[in-house]
This record gives sequence, structure tokens and C-alpha cells, in this order.
Amino acid sequence: MLEMERDSDSKSRVQSSNSPSSSSNNNNGNVQRSKSFAFRAPQENFTIQDFELGKIYGVGSYSKVVRAKKKDTGIVYALKIMDKKFITKENKTAYVKLERIVLDQLDHPGIVRLFFTFQDNYSLYMALESCEGGELFDQITRKGRLSEDEARFYAAEVVDALEYIHSMGLIHRDIKPENLLFTADGHIKIADFGSVKPMQDSCITVLPNAASDDKACTFVGTAAYVPPEVLNSSPATFGNDLWALGCTLYQMLSGTSPFKDASEWLIFQRIIARDLRFPDYFSEEARDLIDHLLDIDPSRRPGAGRGGYAVLKNHPFFEGVDWKNLRGETPPKLVLEPMAQSSDNDHDHDPGSPFNPTHIGDSSMTQNDGNVGVSSSAESTSHITRLASIDSFDSKWQQFLDPGESVVMISMVKKLQKLTSKKVQLILTNRPKLIYVDPSKLMVKGNIIWSDNTDDLSVQVTSPSHFKICTPKKVRSFEDVKQRAWQWKKAIESLQNQ
Repeated sequence: MLEMERDSDSKSRVQSSNSPSSSSNNNNGNVQRSKSFAFRAPQENFTIQDFELGKIYGVGSYSKVVRAKKKDTGIVYALKIMDKKFITKENKTAYVKLERIVLDQLDHPGIVRLFFTFQDNYSLYMALESCEGGELFDQITRKGRLSEDEARFYAAEVVDALEYIHSMGLIHRDIKPENLLFTADGHIKIADFGSVKPMQDSCITVLPNAASDDKACTFVGTAAYVPPEVLNSSPATFGNDLWALGCTLYQMLSGTSPFKDASEWLIFQRIIARDLRFPDYFSEEARDLIDHLLDIDPSRRPGAGRGGYAVLKNHPFFEGVDWKNLRGETPPKLVLEPMAQSSDNDHDHDPGSPFNPTHIGDSSMTQNDGNVGVSSSAESTSHITRLASIDSFDSKWQQFLDPGESVVMISMVKKLQKLTSKKVQLILTNRPKLIYVDPSKLMVKGNIIWSDNTDDLSVQVTSPSHFKICTPKKVRSFEDVKQRAWQWKKAIESLQNQ
């Protein structure tokens, strides 16, 4: 089984930088590596039963992040739970170890902190700082778009943290609103270092078995925020994160990403062509900063070129920002999730999205397919919308939404035809809109014409897992293997009756 720290002595010290082996590495321009390492965040002998599990914060390809309260201390963590079997099968071991080691060595108020790790036969666990304010993505969604003052404050805090990350010789490679989290009082922290890349002159000590074997030009990250040089297979630089910062600032101010399109391929074409259009309400300062951050040449982006971060911080958009006291400033007021209760209640989680403790201690934790739905007792539209708000975790489905639009229900289903069946992602939004998407090509394969009239749009349930969506011109048959046919019927009819 995968061991997170078997190959290192957690109580030993990092080899001296003036040792022969270290000097040799530094002279060759390689990332500093050591066979021994003193972990600041220890590996503990805890078990999952030592924690009370709450709502799911996020879901990835081989992990879930769950709100977890330590039973004996009452301290709340964001517990990242990683499936060992999947990590080993997909050759992600080096990435996981690198994330753990990098987080252990980073120390900045704008970066999520790692407190400790533990493991069992099936899972690895990282206890991270719990950011109770949620994702920046959720704030953009709830507000439609942010004011320029709000965007300036948040962008400044991201710039401050990125300057530190880059000074350590690291590229984050996945800066986006979903990975920018709020503390309870509204300050930004950068999370998710699963794609991090140490540069040759990195200050981070990397264990030999924790160095990712990909090259710096390897495609990682999220389609809408990937810079053109990565799409053209050029080596990654600090400018990659600054491009993503420009995309994020654009999304804060407009409510949508600058290169949004109907498919991942079309997004890439727009990025390569730099098909960039600014809304009229952007100020000249905001437009100028974004325009420079989204420069095709990464060396010309503010923060990456001559003058470094001083050029970025001195841009007119940031006029009035007190860079020395960012964390001491009063942040903008957060908009809470509708019907949200006090976070003091550890069971304050979406009733449609509790973490299932039975997934712990067995090998059944599988890759997320975006399944989010309504409970059978959900009768009101507001309740359904609230349940679906947790689907911001997987950003690949967000490209099919308009600004301010939210998912009501989504799941992977089989679209049944006479002789064949095909997996599709069925998505119902509050617009209302009902579409199904090819999950491999990320293309809309069908748009079911909406109607509040049940004569023009109706749902027939033939079994707990089978249902038909009927329109005057076409009847589409679906199979939901998780037996939510009645939930789909209730969700659609609730929107028709609102």
C-alpha cells in the first residue's frame, strides 16, 4: 500500500545546504533534494473515527475535502481524503507526496495551512486549515459579479500570496476562483497545490520519490484558465499563474471567465487566438491590468517581467492598496449561502450532500462523476437550488452555465436508444435549462426545449432508475444507475410550478 512518508524519517532534519550532495545539485541548477526531511506537520496515528464529519467542501478525481471536527479538541479542519488505490493505479503518488511536502514548507497567511496527516489501509488524510467562508467562485455566483472595490481587495490578497509562492520557486498552475478560499472573516487563501511545480532554483526541499516526473510544459489545470504557451507546449513559467490571475480578475468583475465557450476545444481556440472582449462597464484601470496580465508573451505580464511584482503592485488598478497591511484591512462582506445556518453546528451541511462515512475504511471511494441531486423530500424550488449549489466543485460543468445561473440537479446517466446507450451528463439549471453533455468531449449533445406546460414537457418514471423526458417532437429515455428517476421528475416539475 502507498505510504505517504515511509521513505523519510519524519523526525530527521533536512540535509545541510552546504553538504557535498546539496552543492552538486545547486550547481547543476536542479531542485534541492534531500533523503531526509523534518516535517513541520507530523504524521499522526489518528483514525477517521476520531473526527465528526460534516459537509463536503470539494471533490476531485481521487479525493474529497470534508469538514471534520476533531472529537477530543473540537477543532475543525478541512480533511482531504485521498483514495490510495486510485492514486497508485493512476500513478499519482509523486504528485500527492509533492503536495504534502510543499504545503509543509509554505508559511504565509494567504496560503491554506497543513496541520497533520494520517492514513489507514485505504486512504491518505491531510488535515488542512478550514476556510469557513467558502470559495471565491461561490461569491461571484451569488453576487452575479463583484464590485471593483471588492475585486481589487481580493486580487491584491492573491497577488500578495502569489508573490510569496513565486519567491519560493514554485508555480501553482491551477489558480482559479474555486481554489481561492475565504476565511470566516473574509480574507483570501490559496488552496489546492496538487498541480504545483518546483522550478530549478526552488527553495523547497523535495524528496527523491516526491518529484513529479512531468515536464514544466505538461498540461495541467483548468481549461478556462490555461495560458496559451502551455497549449503550445512551451515550458511553464511564473507567468502562467499571472495569466490565470488575469482570468480570475475578469471573472470577478464580469461573472464569467474571459474565454468561456461551449466546449473545451473551443475555449482553447479562443485562448490561442486571444479572443478577448471587455464589457463596457470595466474601468480603464481594470481593463488595462487584465489586458497586460493576458499578454500572449508571459515575460511581459506584470509580475513576471522586469521589475517583478513591484510593477504589478504599482499598477493604477491597485491604487490605495496598503500592501503592508492587507490582512489587517476589513474585507468586503461575504454573501452567505441561502438558508445557511451557523457554522458552529457541525451538522450545518447541505442535507443533500452529507459525507457518507461508510466510504471510509473501504475501497469504494470512486472518482467523482458530478452526481448531485435533490432529496426525495425536496418540494420547494428554493430547497432544490440550495442543494445543487454544492456542484461548484467540478469546474468543467460551469462552462455550460451563464453568469448567475446555478445547477439545480446534475448526474451522469445513460441515454438509451434502440440498440445502444451512451453516458451523458444531464444538467438542470434554475434558468430553467435542461441539457445533456458528452462528458469526454465536453460538448452539449442535446438541449431539451423547456416549457412550464406539462403538455409540452413532462417526465415519465418507469422504474426507480429509468425515466423518460417527453416533448411533442421527441421522447428521450434515460437510466440513472443510482435510482434517482423520481428525483429528476420532482426537480423538473418543481421548476415548472414555481
